[in-house]
Amino acid sequence: MKKFFIHTMGCKSNQFETSIIKENLLNNSFEEVKRVADADYFILNSCSVTHKSDNEAFYLLRNAKHKKPNITTVLTGCIAQIEKEKLLKNEFIDFVIGNDDKLHLYKYLEMDEKYSVSDVMQQDKFNEVVLSDTSKTRASIKIQDGCDNRCSYCIIWKARGKSRSASSDFIINQINNFVKAGYKEVVLTGIHIGQWGKEFGLNLIDLLKDIESKTNIPRYRLGSLNPTEINDELLAFLQKSGRFCPHFHLSLQSANDKTLRSMNRFYKTDFYLSQIEQINTMFDLPFIGSDIIAGFAGETDEDFEITRKNLESSGLTQIHTFPYSVRKGTIGEGMDGQVSDTVKEKRADIIKAISREKYNYFVNNNIGKIHEVLIEKHPDKHSGNLKGVTGNYLSVQIVSDRKDLFNTLQKVKLTEYKDGIIHGAFVE
Repeated sequence: MKKFFIHTMGCKSNQFETSIIKENLLNNSFEEVKRVADADYFILNSCSVTHKSDNEAFYLLRNAKHKKPNITTVLTGCIAQIEKEKLLKNEFIDFVIGNDDKLHLYKYLEMDEKYSVSDVMQQDKFNEVVLSDTSKTRASIKIQDGCDNRCSYCIIWKARGKSRSASSDFIINQINNFVKAGYKEVVLTGIHIGQWGKEFGLNLIDLLKDIESKTNIPRYRLGSLNPTEINDELLAFLQKSGRFCPHFHLSLQSANDKTLRSMNRFYKTDFYLSQIEQINTMFDLPFIGSDIIAGFAGETDEDFEITRKNLESSGLTQIHTFPYSVRKGTIGEGMDGQVSDTVKEKRADIIKAISREKYNYFVNNNIGKIHEVLIEKHPDKHSGNLKGVTGNYLSVQIVSDRKDLFNTLQKVKLTEYKDGIIHGAFVE
């Protein structure tokens, strides 16, 4: 029996697709191992959002060959999709499999077909592949792939193709199967889930109405949304829902209007700042995360100062930030005013400090509150305590060894935040 080790980089869509890759391999006489040294195949599901992620991917592949020279390396994901067959010139890469092709990766290994990268730009239909994995506590379902935006900094549309939506029937059937398997929560993922349904003349709220009327899933969570895709109708629907987890992730990218225009992001800072305020007013302690790029081309010290002040005054909970990385083939590559790496890193560090302060403030506001917590299927590996996630996306530990509570929804009072860990106690 052939053995494989798989490593996943990047977004939740990649994580979901890795689950499909693993499930298909296991169903076709492959065995998963936990160490590269024990594997016949090292499979890397890669991310290409930054140069850093590219470099990390190549390091991991070289390192696998160094640890075990006779191992077969398989590169899939966004790097494989963008760089294509020229990757096979690398002595540490044996297979190159594209983004859509990877959903049937086991076939290429069985046939020893070392290269398969379909043209994603020619793909009009979503690849509806069923996932049956029940090992995780929260189920993910990919509802959409691709992106029709052309942001100046981004290469991912070339790796993922045009926006394509899974049908509502497929999504509903998958969720109902998860319910039968005992899941209590699903996460709706995709590359740009706010574009779901547009080829059908539908939008995201139509899907959410179907989920609430045609499934019994106790709760669901949304992936990242563009601010322009959040409107009063959607917020009103989610506010009334008894199953939506009050957790938003907004793809903001900058808090300066000039920089947003350069990025080809078609909204203004005041628009989403008022949107964040609206969300905080409508929902009880909602978690509002965001993405911010530090040091995009043309961003001056004055521009960044505006971003810093806007982020500090915002009602965000947490900010995921990283220094701008020039990607070959993007509009940003040819733009004037490229910022030095040193300045980009410094600006990113400033944003990270703002994020830590906001997150700590948010957590402390939750201490003393009672939340519904989904208890994980496994205890915390360090403390041995039960652990779980609140609806508003806080990870909580409870001193208990009751395995009968695994994968159940429990009322938990958050009691303390100490050394980066939120502690809680069951409410009788």
